[in-house]
Amino acid sequence: MMRHLHTPTPGSSHPVTSLDARVKLLTALALLVMVVSHGGVLFPLLVAMAGSALCLAIGVRPRLLLLRFAEPLLLAVIVLLLKSFFSGSEPLWHASPGGIDMTLHRDGLLEGVRIAVRIAGAVAVVAAVGFATPFTELLAALAWLRVPRGLIEVTIFAWRYLFVLADDAQVIHAAQRNRLGYVGLRRGIRSFGTLAGALVIKAFDSSQTMTTAMVQRGYDGTLPLLAHRPLRTAEVLPAATMVFLMGALWRL
Repeated sequence: MMRHLHTPTPGSSHPVTSLDARVKLLTALALLVMVVSHGGVLFPLLVAMAGSALCLAIGVRPRLLLLRFAEPLLLAVIVLLLKSFFSGSEPLWHASPGGIDMTLHRDGLLEGVRIAVRIAGAVAVVAAVGFATPFTELLAALAWLRVPRGLIEVTIFAWRYLFVLADDAQVIHAAQRNRLGYVGLRRGIRSFGTLAGALVIKAFDSSQTMTTAMVQRGYDGTLPLLAHRPLRTAEVLPAATMVFLMGALWRL
């Protein structure tokens, strides 16, 4: 269960994985703004292709990359269909299957394509940063951007115990299945309720244990991982150059 939840470790030899998380985060935010604000198709499509290629270059398996893209791309297809058939004023195709009038609009199709490629570009940027940056370093970079420290620390603790609760859920679910706990709809719902209740109790007990352990170890509200080293010019300059070049492409 753990191997399915953990973010895969990218190739450590790739230069992007060794960059400062703050540089990667700022670059990603700049690209996201460009992708969302661009009115055309080519620039978001270029960003989507570049982000996907970067994920493959750092060692992400194609199957895992497709899984990460599956849900956003499904939403993009839904938006494309809704825009094509329910908005616009220039009919491109018309049919009446089963007596239901369906009209494909040219302008609605183009608008749907623009939204779909924006979604693909934004997801590619987020995926590239997520695969190339450890989760704790990404949270530390968010703290540097003045995201509330309490939110950062709660997220770290939740991320840590998510895997513990997932393992517990797997054990309880396996025990219930061995006892035919999911035979029939009524018994399955009852078993699922028992599983959810057990996980809530487990989460509460784990939070109490974790709080006691951290206080005993001198926790004063500050996590060491939120400390930062100074930014290096050798990292900032290439990232700024790339953002400048992408900005030039964005204006075309």
